[in-house]
Amino acid sequence: MKPIILGILAAFVLVGCNKEKAAIENNNEATQNALDNRKDAVDVAATEAKKKTDVDATIDKAKIEAKKVAAQAQLDADKQKAAAQADLEKARVDAAKK
Repeated sequence: MKPIILGILAAFVLVGCNKEKAAIENNNEATQNALDNRKDAVDVAATEAKKKTDVDATIDKAKIEAKKVAAQAQLDADKQKAAAQADLEKARVDAAKK
């Protein structure tokens, strides 16, 4: 009778261990899934940040180009004004000689 009781007791212990192992495995799976989800969220955030940085860089480049074009246009206007002023002064000198 003692061997039967020992066998039953051993079966309960094994079932208890298996339940405990199953709980540990379930907890591990849940942890792994949560970490995978966080990893995916970090990847998405990084991708969005890169896109925003690319857009910002494009905007900054366009602003720089616009400032360059405006500065060049101003310099061209100043150059034409200086040439016109020189022509005017030459004309005054010619008129004064006559």
